[in-house]
Amino acid sequence: MRVALSFQVNGKHVSAEVGPDTLLSTFIREHLRLTGTHIGCDTGQCGACTVLVDGRAVKSCNVLAAQVQGAEVTTIEGITPADGTMHPMQAAFKTCHGLQCGFCTPGMVMSAIDLVTHHPHGSDREIREALDGNFCRCTGYQNIVKAIAQGAKAMGI
Repeated sequence: MRVALSFQVNGKHVSAEVGPDTLLSTFIREHLRLTGTHIGCDTGQCGACTVLVDGRAVKSCNVLAAQVQGAEVTTIEGITPADGTMHPMQAAFKTCHGLQCGFCTPGMVMSAIDLVTHHPHGSDREIREALDGNFCRCTGYQNIVKAIAQGAKAMGI
């Protein structure tokens, strides 16, 4: 049995037929070849696979591709402005040294964009609480929290 999919990914229409148990993370990486969405745990605990679905952060390893039928999915590749520069949140992570190995960074950035879009004036504590489901094994979060606060300002939020 196959399931017909039709939705938007990074502003482009996507249609395909996949197995009914195909995860969104698998579809993004294997079918669309958008490898910025990382798979770290396959259980929704690490946050490396976080994407935006209709503007909200979602762990794509916990969602079936069929569940986003008709939705707008944005991956880390989809946040780049048309001029090719970095998104303000990406630039803040770079400037504030909010990354080391970079494995968790795409998921952190996507979660951060959701956070500051929906809760623009978060304190350091609120930022830390919002990142509860995103794990970084390298940086210790100090610079990540600083980057998110700076990214929010740069986004004009």
